[in-house]
Amino acid sequence: MKILSTLCIISIIFFSGIFFSGCAWFETQKEKTADELIAEGLAQYENESYKKAIKSFEDLKDWYPFSKHAIVAELKIADAYFHLEEYEDAVFAYEEFENLHPRNEKTPYAVYRIGKCHYNQVDTIDRDQTSARKALDTFNRLIKYYPDSSYVPQAKEEKNECIKSLAGNELYVALYYYKTEHYKAALYRFKAVISDYPDVGMHHTALQYISLCESALQEAESEKKQEDEK
Repeated sequence: MKILSTLCIISIIFFSGIFFSGCAWFETQKEKTADELIAEGLAQYENESYKKAIKSFEDLKDWYPFSKHAIVAELKIADAYFHLEEYEDAVFAYEEFENLHPRNEKTPYAVYRIGKCHYNQVDTIDRDQTSARKALDTFNRLIKYYPDSSYVPQAKEEKNECIKSLAGNELYVALYYYKTEHYKAALYRFKAVISDYPDVGMHHTALQYISLCESALQEAESEKKQEDEK
């Protein structure tokens, strides 16, 4: 019985310790107000301590979801990820902001930044152009739905760079097919450069190679006919 009593006392002390330490932890975690958290997060952001800033902004969102500062925190989280070049997380955060606040004055900025995230990942013309396509689509969306936004001029410039990258990739692939004597595939690609990207300075080169491809195909057809006649 004494042993059982002792065990009971120890258990009570143990669980009481957990309970009170848990309460103390909770109080410590929630002792900061929304005003304090936004000030802390913004200071960390300005000091380029982006990961710490994200933590402060996330805490603000979690603890005070209806605070007037929550919307600022949402956008600053996206901006912090952008500066960290963690573009996938940044795109997710900007898209979340856009979906939650479609009529907010900062929404055009969020859309532009989505495009910028993709734009910053555009690779050389010999590599996959998915990022260029996504950036182009996003910039077009910004221009269409927010034509008066101050971000439109920059978006147009970067849109043109995306088009050049896509055209360059098309020409690169076309030249590869031509050099490897896949003339039908090359001809298709060169024609695509002209039809899809007529104003990027590659029109003349594409026309030259279209003529060469057609000549090569005609020559191959003539040789085939001669072989058939033998």
